[in-house]
Amino acid sequence: MTALLNCLIREVARPAGDGAYVLPATGHVLRAGGGRYPSCPALRTPAGWCPLALDDLVALAAAELRAGTGVANDALPAEIAHSRDVTAALLAARRAATPPADPYLRSEQALVAGHRYHPAPKARGGSGPSAWLPYSPEAHASFALPLLGVPVEALVDEGDTSGLDLLGPPPGDGLALLPAHPWQLDLLGRPLPALGVTEAVAWPTSSVRTVYLPEPDLFCKFSLDVRITNDIRRLWLRDLGRLAAVADVVGRAFDDLPAHVPRPAVLGDRGYRSARLGGDGGEALAVIVRDGLRRHLRPGLTALLAAGISEGFTGNPLDGLDAGRALAWWDRYLGHVVPPVLHAYFRHGVVLECHLQNVLVAVDGRGEPAQALFRDHEGVKLLAEPGVDGAYGWERLVYCLVTNNLSEIAGAIADRHPALRGALWARAREVFAACGEDHGGPGQLRDLLAAAHVPAKANLLLRWLDADGGAMRCVPVPNPLREAGACGR
Repeated sequence: MTALLNCLIREVARPAGDGAYVLPATGHVLRAGGGRYPSCPALRTPAGWCPLALDDLVALAAAELRAGTGVANDALPAEIAHSRDVTAALLAARRAATPPADPYLRSEQALVAGHRYHPAPKARGGSGPSAWLPYSPEAHASFALPLLGVPVEALVDEGDTSGLDLLGPPPGDGLALLPAHPWQLDLLGRPLPALGVTEAVAWPTSSVRTVYLPEPDLFCKFSLDVRITNDIRRLWLRDLGRLAAVADVVGRAFDDLPAHVPRPAVLGDRGYRSARLGGDGGEALAVIVRDGLRRHLRPGLTALLAAGISEGFTGNPLDGLDAGRALAWWDRYLGHVVPPVLHAYFRHGVVLECHLQNVLVAVDGRGEPAQALFRDHEGVKLLAEPGVDGAYGWERLVYCLVTNNLSEIAGAIADRHPALRGALWARAREVFAACGEDHGGPGQLRDLLAAAHVPAKANLLLRWLDADGGAMRCVPVPNPLREAGACGR
């Protein structure tokens, strides 16, 4: 209900005062309590405010979207109901599960509510818990990976995939080792030649289809033919084909950072391996080989997922901080994340997909940020690529960095220390302005700091219109970086 309310308030409704919102296409007036996580919706009726159950709210949203877009969609209401049922099953399973001892894994497996601005954040393809619960990070799952023996003539192998060969014994003459996600094998529904399973345990991370194997210190990102949020999570050939070029550019994007900017780490996507299955060219069984943590983490630091810090987990470094230390924590977070992201854009034309699930922050023994790590470069855009112009690239970057990442981390701090809200964004403005000086005062940064609004991805509208999973459609939301009292500048 919170996720759907967030979407309606952000993408569709118009404020009407006192916590009320007009749905413009139907004229209904909706009220919701709460701030960052709205709840308790009610509909204005002639008899007064009528509380809404989830089914009522879904029906209200569907009527508004049909009237506003002229498009009908029977699938999304079913997805929302399924997402709610999945969440209930995850909560029940989580209560009975033992969380991992490693704080990094706990942070990856913390996203019980999922994307707070997506109408069906926990949809898992419509199937029942037996299909997906054994592989769900929210239920603290861990599992072995099946190992397939692929005839070399059917093998697809690009880049450095040698890390996969360490996951099992040599497969025999004429065969190559290919780990597979067990859920994907179930979805494919066809027998494949298995050689056993890995001894190393795989822990699903926040994205579900990417797993971390701590023993060999390796991430594996798999194709998964399930719609999770906006996309079927298959590794498409169009993205796999550009993996090496993107990895090369991202890997060099921080070589020329200004001396005062702390250098982040890049968890590189080294290559991918797959097997041709029918005519799919290797998509269905593709696995991307990604660097592990230990080779990149500075000594004495612990990596944590930024999204987990926003959501909350046992060991969250924000817990227990007084206001002064919380503000200092934010300063350090800004310093490690913002300047490198803007440098990659202005100097190298790299649009990092730096949203909360793609940024890790490594903290020291006091829980303070001491290093940023960027990962998952499948969605990275390069301004040198066809179809990626400056306006599109900048919109995407501002959405990922400001709206998705910084706004949610600042929100988590302000939830604990409401009086800090203004100071948090004043500090952020200073960091963005300093980055402008480092890069010759680009007009885009000046315009950003003066703008009344920043872009927010319109996930409700994208799903209602059944847009392509990679589509970007934005709506304006108030710009937290704009200086108070800047109206009219």
